[in-house]
Amino acid sequence: MTKELIIRSDSSAIDLALLKDGKLIELHKEDDNSNFSVGDIFLAKIRKTVPGLNAAFVNVGYEKDGFLHYHDLGPQVATLLKFIKRVSTGKIKDFSLKNYSFEKDIDKNGSITDVLKSNQSLLVQIVKEPISTKGPRLSSELSFAGRYVVLVPFSDRISVSQKIEDKDEKARLKRLVKSIRPKGFGVIIRTVATGKKVADLDRDLQNLKDRWAGMCKKLQRANQPSKVLGELSRANSLLRDMFNDSFTAIHTDDEALYTQIKDYVSTISPEKESIVNLYQSKAPIFEKFGIERQIKTAFGRTVSISKGAYLVIEHTEAMHVIDVNSGNRSNKSKSQEETALEVNLITASEVARQLRLRDMGGIIVVDFIDMGKADNRKKLYNHLRDEMKDDRAKHKILPPTKFGLIQITRQRVRPEMNIKTREENPNQNGEIEAPIVLINKINADLQKLIKKDYKKLSITAHPFVAAYLTRGIPSPRSKWFFDHKRWVKILPRDAYTYLEYHFHDKDGEVIKI
Repeated sequence: MTKELIIRSDSSAIDLALLKDGKLIELHKEDDNSNFSVGDIFLAKIRKTVPGLNAAFVNVGYEKDGFLHYHDLGPQVATLLKFIKRVSTGKIKDFSLKNYSFEKDIDKNGSITDVLKSNQSLLVQIVKEPISTKGPRLSSELSFAGRYVVLVPFSDRISVSQKIEDKDEKARLKRLVKSIRPKGFGVIIRTVATGKKVADLDRDLQNLKDRWAGMCKKLQRANQPSKVLGELSRANSLLRDMFNDSFTAIHTDDEALYTQIKDYVSTISPEKESIVNLYQSKAPIFEKFGIERQIKTAFGRTVSISKGAYLVIEHTEAMHVIDVNSGNRSNKSKSQEETALEVNLITASEVARQLRLRDMGGIIVVDFIDMGKADNRKKLYNHLRDEMKDDRAKHKILPPTKFGLIQITRQRVRPEMNIKTREENPNQNGEIEAPIVLINKINADLQKLIKKDYKKLSITAHPFVAAYLTRGIPSPRSKWFFDHKRWVKILPRDAYTYLEYHFHDKDGEVIKI
């Protein structure tokens, strides 16, 4: 199995594509102007408390106030409020919490008005980015995620990831962390800590303590509201959370990003530093790895799958609905039940991929093909659970009903990745130019460039247009060679619209005509 991370950078955003055996399974976009990412910590101000919701609306600098529910305050919020006040006034210089006295835990079933007041200062962390018309979802139970552990201030608990199933390994990790846990901090041991030595865990803890101390220093001069600690870049946070021995390559087309990622990988896994590569080819990086084509085919309303089956994905205000269709597969198997099971297992794998790829959250209902046998329904349920094991988002899957419906809830922390795969008609009156008209335009532009004495030329165009220019005997490109004694390189681009094309010079730069 190969696992590759492909990172495309331009002036305003970074796109990250995760490939598993060449197939796109995750796609992320990080905008330069994104000020509200999951994990960011803000010094905010309580705008107002709402007893009816048992929550508070908090000003974090976003156009819509953030939402902070009572259950997201954390048991030690009173200690946090006192700590913020003392740090802001300069009364605390040591941020280690060694000798800091904690307040009593708040009541689990208490009221928001008993704990928070309007205009109070509070440290909050983004747990869900702004989505649609809603502001960010917040928590005041802060956590600092590292490679192997998560550091939780004002706590004394040590917990282990539920994904570590070996009881002996759980006990070993707990014993190691207990010996190095800093006083005043709780620790959550992550899945990737399996098999690691105490030195690795201790190094990670020290880095997180340094981040905590650096954030506390900012509090003394921070305005309200303001970001006091930013999460790692999306590329580095992906590597922190997902990187393991199965990664075979990381490619990026940005030199500064290449250096940054290489340094980060050398820190967390020095033996894997060599898999980080700077992509320097003239062809766009997403074209080279076939990502543009996969995006076009994976984000539409209808998603085709191997063996003729396909999915229809609909989004309503309340939920996502996915319909499974057998297509022309219905004639291939011996019985209806066998066909249904085969199609359902194939499409379950694609459903799991689509949830990750589009980052779909909330309630998802999948209408699989009905199966009469309980054993087959159980096979489908277990297969879907196995396929979703690698999904980092919290999720819950209910067994299929007799009607073939499977209900899934999946954590939503970021806006859903939604990419338009349908293009507007380029002609406003509802008609499109004949292909020969477009070819005539290309011919005319080519003649202009030859008159300007361009020696080496290439054209990038939609795959349909590129195919037209290179096919046939003689092809249009062959005719150009006979007429102008110039061989023009033609490169298809999946990302282009039908009528889009560009000429490039010998250095690959676009020529403005």
